[in-house]
Amino acid sequence: MTVVELKNGTALVTGANRGIGRAITEALLARGARKVYATARRRETLAGLATDPRVVPLRMDIADADDVAAAAEAAGDVTLLVNNGGSLEFADLLSGDLKAIHSDLNTNYFGTLAVTRAFVPVLRRNGGGAIVNLLSLVALGAVRGMGGYSVSKAAAASMTQAVRAQVADLGITVHGVFPGAVDTDMIRAFDMPKTSPEDVARAILDGVEAGEEDIFPDAMSRAGHQTWRDDPKALERQMASI
Repeated sequence: MTVVELKNGTALVTGANRGIGRAITEALLARGARKVYATARRRETLAGLATDPRVVPLRMDIADADDVAAAAEAAGDVTLLVNNGGSLEFADLLSGDLKAIHSDLNTNYFGTLAVTRAFVPVLRRNGGGAIVNLLSLVALGAVRGMGGYSVSKAAAASMTQAVRAQVADLGITVHGVFPGAVDTDMIRAFDMPKTSPEDVARAILDGVEAGEEDIFPDAMSRAGHQTWRDDPKALERQMASI
C-alpha cells in the first residue's frame, strides 16, 4: 500500500471550522503540512484558522454541486482529501421527520461522494495521495434515536470500500474512520464519556501514516470494533440500547 507523507503535503479538510475537522486541520499544520484548504459552509467561521499563512479558507457546502466544483478547481494541488463535513439529525426511521433523514443522507453520503468524485482526478493528476472519510461506529451498529444518521454513515462506509477498490491502481489510498463518542457540538448534550477532538485527530493522522485502511481512533470505537469482530449481533444490541 502507498503510504502518504503528511509533512509538506497539501490537504483539503471539509467542515474544518469546528470539532474534528478543526482539530485535524491544526494537527496537519503541526505535522508540517505545506498547505491546508480549510472549508466550511460559511467562510467567516474559518477566521481563527486563517491566521496561519498555510491555511487557505474556502466556502463549500458539500451538498452543493457548484460549490464542490469550484473547490476542486481552486484546490488543484491537493494530495490529501479529508471528508469530515457532516450532518447529524436526531431522527428515528419510523417516526422521525423524513426531511431530516434526507438531510443526513444528502450530506453524509451524497455530499461525501460528490467531493470524492471531484477530487479523485485532482489526486490522480498530482501523482496519487489519500482520501480520509469520517464515518462513525454507528455504521457498524445503528442507534435507534439517530436512525437516519446511522443509515447515512453505513452507506458512506460501503461507499468507502467501493471507492477504495476503484482507485487501488491509481496510487490513492482510502481510509475509513469510525470514531465513537467525541466531545463536539454534535453530541454535547449526551452524558457519556467522550474523547477530545484533538486526540481523535492525532489518532486519525497516525493511522493514515501507518497505512491503516480502517481507523478506530478512540477507546470506545476500538472496543466496539472488537465486539463487532467477535460477535456482530452483540454490537448491534449494544448500540441499539443507547
